[in-house]
Amino acid sequence: VYERALEYFGEENLNEVLLIAFAQFEERQKEHERSRVIYRYGLDHLPADRTGEIFKFYTIHEKKYGERAGIENVIVSKRRHQYEEQIAENSYNYDAWFDYIRLLQNEKIDREEMEDTFERAIANVPLQPEKRYWRRYIYLWINYALYQELDVGDIEKTRDVYKVCLQVIPHKKFTFSKIWVMFAYFEVRQLCLSDARKIMGNAIGMCPRNKLFRSYIDLELQLREFDRCRILYGKFLEYAPENSNTWIKFAEMETLLGDVDRARAIFALAIQQPALDMPEVLWKAFIDFEVSQEEYDRARQLYSSLLERTNHIKVWISLAEFELLIGDVEGARKTYERANRNLASSEKEERLLLLESWMLFETKHGDEDSAAAVSRLMPKKVKRRRQIQTEDGVDAGWEEYFDYIFPDEQTSKGSMKLFEAAQRWKEKLTQIALPVEKDVDRNVEDNDIKDEATEREKKVREDDSDTDISTSSSSSSNSDSDSSYESEDNDSDLNSEKSSVLHKKE
Repeated sequence: VYERALEYFGEENLNEVLLIAFAQFEERQKEHERSRVIYRYGLDHLPADRTGEIFKFYTIHEKKYGERAGIENVIVSKRRHQYEEQIAENSYNYDAWFDYIRLLQNEKIDREEMEDTFERAIANVPLQPEKRYWRRYIYLWINYALYQELDVGDIEKTRDVYKVCLQVIPHKKFTFSKIWVMFAYFEVRQLCLSDARKIMGNAIGMCPRNKLFRSYIDLELQLREFDRCRILYGKFLEYAPENSNTWIKFAEMETLLGDVDRARAIFALAIQQPALDMPEVLWKAFIDFEVSQEEYDRARQLYSSLLERTNHIKVWISLAEFELLIGDVEGARKTYERANRNLASSEKEERLLLLESWMLFETKHGDEDSAAAVSRLMPKKVKRRRQIQTEDGVDAGWEEYFDYIFPDEQTSKGSMKLFEAAQRWKEKLTQIALPVEKDVDRNVEDNDIKDEATEREKKVREDDSDTDISTSSSSSSNSDSDSSYESEDNDSDLNSEKSSVLHKKE
């Protein structure tokens, strides 16, 4: 009946329910091989979206009656089906491609199918020319090249894969140094050194990167081509003169080759650069170089030059440790004293760090008096409170913190308190003396008014005497009456003028 049903519906109208029922019937009849053939027939002839139930019952059947190899084949087939569905939905899902390729490599399928899968994967070039979209895609090419070289052993095919990959990458916008380096080392493994150098030269000329320079230099170092390394270091420093590690590596190479003067010249040129990414590392390497060469005077001069540029606490401590290293205990003590004076206006934590280092030094290499002198400079630790504010400026409460009060700060605070007290006393005296000064000014003004009135009266009297002399030819009776009359008028005028002057003054 089942066979007639299959003939009736044919392959075009094949139904998965019919196939599952047919396979289960054969399973009940203990015809496990026939049941297995029916399941496989359904997987091969039905569309991928209709094989889910068949996979499910096929897996159950193999777990019951199949061998280990058969069970694994079913699971692999199911996973391949899932990956094919994911790739069909989104061909740019590179993670699905990686999982699919890894599955096929573990199953050791034939070369043609494997290469076809790789070709399908690398055909999905990212649509946007941004490096973050290309990172996963490039690893498909890397896996393809490694498969051809290691698994298949086809050297020419591997070389073609690298070349095509470099043609696909838009080097004007970005590049992948890893591809260039892997291609060059592949040629080295084939003993084609000229081709490897040509590849790295093209990489540096087309898209220079720090990693490309370092990889090329490492390659030449492994080949013991030191002259080529010098040339490459020169090109590298022309491209990135601010790279401190490059200067250090260049000088270290010259030191290993025994050319100390050249290494010193490289360091001297490096510290003169206007901009460095890690100047402290470069200065430390230069000082360590001079110390290793036992040029202690040069090292001390380098410390002096560095302290002219920066006043960092670590530089002072390093200088003190250097003086102690060469056995100059007194020089180390003087260094700590200079540092304490120069860091008087620095952060309190830095001063505390310096004093702790100084105290440790005096404990090991000093005496009781020197240690006591340093202990008197140690700050006092106090707990204080301060207000916290959010980013919006809103008060968020109070917090406790520890502060350090140094002895010189306490002395300055005492003198400031005395000055403030003197200022308050002076202001108090000024307030007391102000009313007295006002009374004195008022008395002076009154005296000025009186003096002015007296002078005016004297002037009027002199004018009256002149008038009497000019009118002496008149009769005595008339003169007496007139003089008395005029004197009365003058007196009245004088009184009126006095009153007007006093009124104006008031």
